[in-house]
Amino acid sequence: MHMTEDRTILPLPEPQHSPITEIDARKAVAPEFVKLKPPKGAGAPNVVFILMDNFGFGDPEPFGGPVNMPTLERLARGGLRYNNFHTAPVCSPTRVAMLTGRNSHSANMGGVAEMGTGFPGMTGVRPNDITPLAEILRLNGYGTAMFGKCHELPPWELSVSGPLDRWPAHSGFDKFYGFLQGESDLYAPALYDGVTRIPTPRKADYHVSTDITDQAIVWVRSQQSLTPDKPFFLYYAAAGTHDPHHVPKAWIDKYRGKFDQGWETLRQETLARQIALGAVPPNTKLAPMPEVVPAWASFKPEEQRVLARQMEVYAGMAEHTDHEIGRVIQAIDDLGELDNTLIVYVAGDNGGSPFGGPIGSFNQLASFNGLPETMENLLRRIDDLGGPKASGHYAMGWGEASCTPMIGGQGQATFSATRNATVIHWPKGITAKGEVRSQFQHVIDLAPTVLEAAGLPEPKIVNGITQRPFEGASLLHTFNDAKAKSRHTTQYFEYGGNRGVYHDGWYATALHKAFWEAAPRASFDNDTWELYDTENDFSLTNDLAAAQPEKVEALKALFMTEAVKYSVLPLDDRVLERFNADIAGRPDLMGGRTSLTLYQGMIGLSENAFINMKNRSYTITAELEIPAGGAEGVVIAHGGHNGGWSLYLKDGRPKFTYNWFGRETYEVVAPAPLAAGSTTLRWEFIYDGGEAPGAGGRGDLFVNGDPVATGRIERTIPFFIGTEPADVGMDDLTPVTNDYPAYENRFTGSIRKIVIGVAPVGKAFDPPLEWNGVG
Repeated sequence: MHMTEDRTILPLPEPQHSPITEIDARKAVAPEFVKLKPPKGAGAPNVVFILMDNFGFGDPEPFGGPVNMPTLERLARGGLRYNNFHTAPVCSPTRVAMLTGRNSHSANMGGVAEMGTGFPGMTGVRPNDITPLAEILRLNGYGTAMFGKCHELPPWELSVSGPLDRWPAHSGFDKFYGFLQGESDLYAPALYDGVTRIPTPRKADYHVSTDITDQAIVWVRSQQSLTPDKPFFLYYAAAGTHDPHHVPKAWIDKYRGKFDQGWETLRQETLARQIALGAVPPNTKLAPMPEVVPAWASFKPEEQRVLARQMEVYAGMAEHTDHEIGRVIQAIDDLGELDNTLIVYVAGDNGGSPFGGPIGSFNQLASFNGLPETMENLLRRIDDLGGPKASGHYAMGWGEASCTPMIGGQGQATFSATRNATVIHWPKGITAKGEVRSQFQHVIDLAPTVLEAAGLPEPKIVNGITQRPFEGASLLHTFNDAKAKSRHTTQYFEYGGNRGVYHDGWYATALHKAFWEAAPRASFDNDTWELYDTENDFSLTNDLAAAQPEKVEALKALFMTEAVKYSVLPLDDRVLERFNADIAGRPDLMGGRTSLTLYQGMIGLSENAFINMKNRSYTITAELEIPAGGAEGVVIAHGGHNGGWSLYLKDGRPKFTYNWFGRETYEVVAPAPLAAGSTTLRWEFIYDGGEAPGAGGRGDLFVNGDPVATGRIERTIPFFIGTEPADVGMDDLTPVTNDYPAYENRFTGSIRKIVIGVAPVGKAFDPPLEWNGVG
């Protein structure tokens, strides 16, 4: 018997056999063992998705940009360049849309994962009636793997407690190796293999981009060696070029002096190259730079040098990322599989990023917490940019140059945020070479395209659940027909109240609030809408709203229709409030608890899976066993070299260090080492209170109930400690303090338990000694 070929219902049912009546196995005939294979068998194409991060349309050289990208160029020469391909305005929505074939709000990921709310469209929880492409392919006989960045998880599910349903290893990928955050230190990432946290490899020249590439190559070679007739789906979610901008110095130095002309001149040079290459129409104009961007000439020569260095770092990082991608492509070629591998290389999950502010940053965590960068600090640390001591981001002027010929960038509902250079390569399925395709396409079109290429139907039922239809449309018909009309005629865009809608060549958009603005420009009802004829205005420079008000109103109405249809409403322009689970209305793993008990071995606790100790008084009570001869090492820590705190033993003496964004360090240290035996070590922080977050307070150390040291913590981190986790019994990844080395800082005694207790947020509070935050 054979499996049914009705692949609209997954998984395919087990084959049915007639009952066996023969008692002796020697005389009986075993039924045929049926292997799960795609309908095309060995002829089914392999599929590779490549997604870069925070990379603008105006960056890659194959589309006229200044960044050398040999791999993208290689694939473009042998395939197609798409210059009207769109993503969502920000990271998480793009990724979910690409992996599901549905709009991001339909999949409940209308914003970045950490900003989920209680409203449909924004919860962050992918519905069960939306099965990811990887799972569809796996259930049809593909081997599947994902390497790199996963930013598609609700924050409260990012712990061993799960649920793990939306983790990559439970979303259709047989193999996952990478990190589960929106950004990561690329020299010291928090890595997962499947659902297991693993140590960061200890190499002097370690970089996560090289690591995930090595892992991807090992997997694809192994998969093809063991099952050469089994097609594969490989998703490479690159770490570059999201901040922190980390790349080895040799790659940075390749661009020395290439950006000394400044961002305005770079935009002009880029547009000229774009026109010459045919990446944009000949009549394309440069959109005017936002007034908030400082003129290059307003900076002193030494200031220009440090700003140019930021772009050298960024460009070097991008080329390094492309180089690593090239190693994966070459491995596939060496296996003889490149001709029948459908590769989609999307150079950016949104446009260039203006989030670095007017002069960029050395420590982006400080910027996210509202602490402005200073030129003095940048000049002092210029040689560290791109290296492990930095956590930087380029200036917003470079972010705008990355969007050339458009302006705006990440987070806005304009084409500067959504149009990303894309190359598709599939020699067996694409006869055209080196051509440009200008049909309007969207990232949700990729999943339907893959299924059509593989000869697979869109599933109607998966695991007994009726599926929501794809919301994208296959673009396979454009592969060999440059004049084919796009099947994607209408598409909304929205993020943080910024919104727009495309329909048959026209685009209406409203900028509700730019990232750099303190407040929205108007209420939602009174937002100003712009209107563009995208077929004759590539860079959206000619606003036709005043000339065609009736067209504006029609498109505004269309946006509302699409917004209701795809769960975009209500619009939400809150920012900091949405990082607070209680205000946002999403689940919180801590659930309003005022105490948390921790045990030895609990490491890698993300900020969203840890009790909030910011802007409040708190206590840390650790029950320890000190061996004969004393103990050393970290009892508990949260954060890293960019900011955080640590309670540890140094020369046997208890010590608490608070690292305020790498700029100021506060220490409280006991005068004597801890004696051998059972010991209770306690740290109390008495918050000053006040209206402004991030206030200081008094810190006291106690040993077995006796006060042993006191000191001031003048400032604290107000909002985010960032991607560096909390760890019990060690300080993993980068160290909070230079008092101990990275990795080699484990507590040499025993930890029975640690209890953290917290007081109400924002209030000055001096707890009694026995207070643990309970009740």
